[in-house]
Amino acid sequence: MRGLACLLMFQTHCYDSWLGGEARKTNFRMYSQLGGTLPAPLFLFLAGISFALVTDKLVRKNVSASEITRTMARRGAEIFAFGLLFRMQEYLIAWGWAPWTDLFRVDVLNMIGLSMVLMALTCSAALRLANPQNPRPALVTAAVIGAMLIAMLTPLLWTTWRLSWLPWPLESYINGVHNLGAPQPWLFPIFPWTAFAFAGLAAGFVLFSDWSRAHMPQTLALFGGDGAALILASRWLDHLPFQIYSVYDYWHTSPNFFLTRAGILLAIAFFSYAWCRWGPGAWGFSPLIQLGQTSLLVYWVHIEFVYGRFSLLPKRAAGIRTASLGLLTIFLMMLALSLLRTRIDWKTIAHSLRARIFQPSQPIR
Repeated sequence: MRGLACLLMFQTHCYDSWLGGEARKTNFRMYSQLGGTLPAPLFLFLAGISFALVTDKLVRKNVSASEITRTMARRGAEIFAFGLLFRMQEYLIAWGWAPWTDLFRVDVLNMIGLSMVLMALTCSAALRLANPQNPRPALVTAAVIGAMLIAMLTPLLWTTWRLSWLPWPLESYINGVHNLGAPQPWLFPIFPWTAFAFAGLAAGFVLFSDWSRAHMPQTLALFGGDGAALILASRWLDHLPFQIYSVYDYWHTSPNFFLTRAGILLAIAFFSYAWCRWGPGAWGFSPLIQLGQTSLLVYWVHIEFVYGRFSLLPKRAAGIRTASLGLLTIFLMMLALSLLRTRIDWKTIAHSLRARIFQPSQPIR
């Protein structure tokens, strides 16, 4: 799933950055950007599943709720720090033409880190209230409630309940206002994005239960069915003759759109399992699986070759064919980078170099 997220991310960023002129007005670009609504939810959903996996292991070892909170919140804080470091790097590389406000832009890495901190606090509260012999139902329930609360509060915090009294760098973490006076859909604030991490958390706790581990194909098939049900429910809710919000924006803040994307994520989980278990992913080398192993690295690096000073193509000046060739180049470059990261034993090389550099010289006889 991470590999698919990387591929969708590459195509979204490349076509957004490089297409120019009439190419920006085509249906091709529109659909490429529609596909761009999935990478961030995929990364956050998978962060939730990974969080559930680690938390489940700690619970099975009878680690205390407070220790689980500290461990997982610390990891979230580390990822949040990586997000701040990434923003600093981008600002320094773009020195001279990037505005200083870019330092405070809320991005996906920031939100993955904050999601982990929020999930740690939620799991801590759930574990304190749960049956010690079987805490899983409480954990799943807390994750689902967290996802729905975040999704349902989003339209309000973007409109009628805006926290405009906060300094904009802080308010931006709530609704992505940045310094532009109104929430921006291209940023990644807590509302609604962390809801996808909580959805992944709920899915993860279900996925790593004893029954699911023994019946993995059936569990993933149920995920696919539940995903289809969520998409249908979203469509039904969207077509009701009334709405509970005074400002209704399906594509940016609506809980109905969250349900659609959550349903798609569950369906992708099923198809990804089938791909890796019975499909081409099980036949040999898979570029998508390889990219997924180094998703943070390729995310970090590709941005500079698409949006940054070292962009492979002039920004907003290419046609569809040229931009597609650029996309293929980015894909191959990031695949090569991923292979360099995973197929070479860098620790052994570094150890060998240190031994040669610091090896005592032999006495002259």
